[in-house]
Amino acid sequence: MSGRSTRATAAVDRLKARSGNPKYSMSRTGSGLFFLTEAPGGPPLCAPLELDDFVAFVNGHGPQTPRRVSKLDVAFEKQLNKKAPG
Repeated sequence: MSGRSTRATAAVDRLKARSGNPKYSMSRTGSGLFFLTEAPGGPPLCAPLELDDFVAFVNGHGPQTPRRVSKLDVAFEKQLNKKAPG
């Protein structure tokens, strides 16, 4: 398995974890393009894409993981808002 496939596979694994659907599957065309299906052998959910476009598509597909915000992040945001010209 090449580094290209590993990066695409990792994106699909993250989608499976986010969505709770373990049936998502990635396929490659003969020309090296990637596409996503909801189940092996199912209809493609996107046109065949280059690696970067495929990873971006998969990362944007399905439910999104909320961004973690620490207490320090909140305090920093407050400081930025206080200093903003008004």
